Amino acid sequence: MTSTIGANIKRLREEREWSQARLARETCRAAGINGEPIGRQEISRYETGKRTPREWLPFIATALGVPVTTLKEPQRTTEIPLPTLADFVPAEDPLSLLTVRTGRRLGIQSVNDLQQRVHGLRLADDVLAGGDLIRPALRELRSAVRLYRESSHTGEVGRQLLSQIGELAQIVGWIASDAGQRDEAERIYRLGISAARQAGDHTLAGNLAGSLAYQMSNTGREAEGLLLAQAALREAGVNAPAKARALYLDRVAWAHTQAGEAQSAMRALGEAAEALAEDSEESEAPAYLYWVDAGELQVMESRVYTELHRPLRAVPLLRGVLKKYDATHTREIALYLSWLAVALADANEPEEAAIVAERVIRISADVASERTAERIKVVMARLQDFADVPEVSSLLADNAA
Repeated sequence: MTSTIGANIKRLREEREWSQARLARETCRAAGINGEPIGRQEISRYETGKRTPREWLPFIATALGVPVTTLKEPQRTTEIPLPTLADFVPAEDPLSLLTVRTGRRLGIQSVNDLQQRVHGLRLADDVLAGGDLIRPALRELRSAVRLYRESSHTGEVGRQLLSQIGELAQIVGWIASDAGQRDEAERIYRLGISAARQAGDHTLAGNLAGSLAYQMSNTGREAEGLLLAQAALREAGVNAPAKARALYLDRVAWAHTQAGEAQSAMRALGEAAEALAEDSEESEAPAYLYWVDAGELQVMESRVYTELHRPLRAVPLLRGVLKKYDATHTREIALYLSWLAVALADANEPEEAAIVAERVIRISADVASERTAERIKVVMARLQDFADVPEVSSLLADNAA
């Protein structure tokens, strides 16, 4: 059960939009200590009541800018309504139709043409990084929104156009995030949620919300990411296609992982596997979920185990995952190798971790992906603990150069 002190630490941290890792760093700084004698996991234990800060309490209070007494005072609990996806749509509707529309009247062929372009962009993202695709992707999205707003069409054609704009927003948002344009990605995801909701496509809205939740969870907004991932799952409902529910649960698992909630993450992973087991040839999953399969769930499972520092489970899973990808999927290979390097370091195999890390750096050299760049930083930071190992020392020196 969460303690009063733990609940207050979590509340004040989230009010500042800090991650648990950020609070750990600020606490060490307040204590005048170089390095991180406490880290994200320790903050998580304080927040969940598994441990009491004791001697660290004054420094946590200083980091949060409050008196120690504030951390000890019980807070009045109020019932906060759960967020819905409506809370995440743009304040001003960028999809409102123009009063006077000068474009031609659109038919179903225009929808089909847009659908083909969206699918082509999605396939291109399988083998190209965000930095390579961001310009044509943004052009496609702007063109599609303009087409919808400025042309005339029947209600049904308009609804299908909105669904395609939603699908396009999901992949363009993903590309923008991979290119490091996170603010732009968030705006695009919110636009897509609005389009999907207006089209009455709850499955698509959930996919977009889950993508935005994933970005939040990875960029220090763990609490927001978890709430949004749960809202996506909740609003899609039990009648969503099996593949969709499996994907939503995967993202919930990742959000719990980033929030330091290991048991909840494990539970969500199990539920994702159960959901996917219900999929069959008769199921009508949207075409854009073609990539969601047992292998994809294994990808998430391996990453969760790595983040939770369970290398004995993570390493064999990651080796199995890497066998799925050929040389055309450079970004994915680099990303999963980066998690393997961290897991090997956690398993106290620094020499092998250095070999894997060197491969990550080498194959990422010409990949225009912010995700791979960030993962290299994570790997290098993890290997600092083994700086006295010759293979690691050499790699760190080469990377610094």
